Amino acid sequence: MELVDRLEELERRVAALEHARHEGGDAPLPWAVARLREEFAEAGQRTGGVLLAGALQLPTGERFDWQAQYPTDAIVGDVWTIEAANCLAALADPVRLRLLQEVVYGRRTAADLAAIEELGTSPEIYQHLRQLAAVGWLQTAGLGRFEVPEGRLVPLLAVLAAAQR
Repeated sequence: MELVDRLEELERRVAALEHARHEGGDAPLPWAVARLREEFAEAGQRTGGVLLAGALQLPTGERFDWQAQYPTDAIVGDVWTIEAANCLAALADPVRLRLLQEVVYGRRTAADLAAIEELGTSPEIYQHLRQLAAVGWLQTAGLGRFEVPEGRLVPLLAVLAAAQR
């Protein structure tokens, strides 16, 4: 990169930082937050919102690019339901979390999952798989195969990331 190009790039970055400070106080806004504010403002959503996004490559080699954004009103309004509680409760069991981890890592058949002794007996594993499927964390992919639906993978990882301390 030539000196002139480097200087222009530096000037662009400084201008972006100054603009972000002016818009959001002392500290510059992270790029995703700044862009999200713009998008919600353009859509007339004065209360803002939440963006879930991911660009993933799983250990299986599968690639997923996914995003969804939700206006604040849509989240803090009527979604505090028994269905939401059941969906979150399904993740509260260590065996079910481990089953989801194994499915993400490529163990997709019930037989493969049942071979993991610490997960319990086949009937217990099937019960856990049914509970995860009932709330949408898993779906059947034919003949005893399970997968995390594409539209649930990033939200699942976001929930797990949010649980980190």
